[in-house]
Amino acid sequence: MAAPLYMQIKQFLVDKIESGEWVAGHRIATEFELTEQFGVSRMTVNKAIRDLVNEGKLLRRPRLGTFVCDPTEKSQSPLLDIRNIAEEIHRRGRTHRSEVIQQTSIKADDAIATKLGVMLGTTVFYSEIIHFEDSTPIQLELRWVNSQYAPSYLSQDFTCMTPNQYLSDNCPLSAVEHTVEAIIPAPRIKQDLNMQADEPCLLLNRRTWSQDKLVSTALLYHPGNKYKLSSKILL
Repeated sequence: MAAPLYMQIKQFLVDKIESGEWVAGHRIATEFELTEQFGVSRMTVNKAIRDLVNEGKLLRRPRLGTFVCDPTEKSQSPLLDIRNIAEEIHRRGRTHRSEVIQQTSIKADDAIATKLGVMLGTTVFYSEIIHFEDSTPIQLELRWVNSQYAPSYLSQDFTCMTPNQYLSDNCPLSAVEHTVEAIIPAPRIKQDLNMQADEPCLLLNRRTWSQDKLVSTALLYHPGNKYKLSSKILL
């Protein structure tokens, strides 16, 4: 069975990039030119290009065109989506692995009780995980989970799946709250993320709900010179 047309066009573009025929900075044909070349609708071409932009292989520059990305450019995460970081990395053609530092139950202090909407001293689940893209650490994830809504959280092997994947499968997400700030990280965070002394850090604060239940709150630390967050709003 033939692949969908947009996948055929996408593969054509990928082959040009991976063969080295199109190097970093090369401006590819316009959507109109690709529409003429393949005899398809512009929507089909747009879908192929949009996928490769999301995967970090192409970069759109308004009024200039679409260009092949430099593979050394920063990894990118969609700010308005709740996307599995392992999936993000795989879509870029890289390898994801994770290192679990802690996975335990704790008593909620004032700050965590407020963030999770539970009583002070409630037993909650806590995990610390470093996510790697190939051999580079790109995210330190500190997560607190309401044990009432995800009772099997501590029995999961988070070297085989991410907390995001587990929670999405077991507590379908319905709402998310994000705040982002640039910080000077503590020495321990710098060490976990293999950061230089003067390197900036992006901190994403995230809370997620399933229906009306506040399921988890997380702090996601990223090396500022290796990572960026993006958003797209349709008007």
